[in-house]
Amino acid sequence: MPEHTFRVNGEQVTVNVAGDVRLLWVLRDVLGITGPKYGCGINVCKACTSHLNGKAVNPCAIPVKDLQPTDEVTTIEGLPAKVGKDLHPMQQAWLDHDVVQCGYCQPGQIMAAVALVRRAAAEGREITDADLDGLRNICRCGTYFRIREAIRAGAENM
Repeated sequence: MPEHTFRVNGEQVTVNVAGDVRLLWVLRDVLGITGPKYGCGINVCKACTSHLNGKAVNPCAIPVKDLQPTDEVTTIEGLPAKVGKDLHPMQQAWLDHDVVQCGYCQPGQIMAAVALVRRAAAEGREITDADLDGLRNICRCGTYFRIREAIRAGAENM
């Protein structure tokens, strides 16, 4: 099998898998990183949302052959290290606003929220309702109101 090398949560990794294996399966099944959840496997539900070079992506849609050795994948497990704390401000906001019910979608929700806040900040603007409406991460428990409140609170502390 071919080798694929890239970075995950600050660590260089090399995996021996077929090039068409999706990044989600490499993270979960090969590397044992279970934060990105398997929801649909077809890039719809967004439960697996992680960051690739700082941008929100869905690992279920990325063949591992598309990654380069310099590519940095960040999952929910690696998010706190980005700010040097036990919890990232967005994770803390999730707790403060009691967002979680079942919790299955929450890692993907948080990763999408962090990418959104970073993008808005890079553009020199605040988060808008349109930005929040643009997040397409599915929450089967329907905690969308609390998710939106947590994103706004987390953005203030990022």
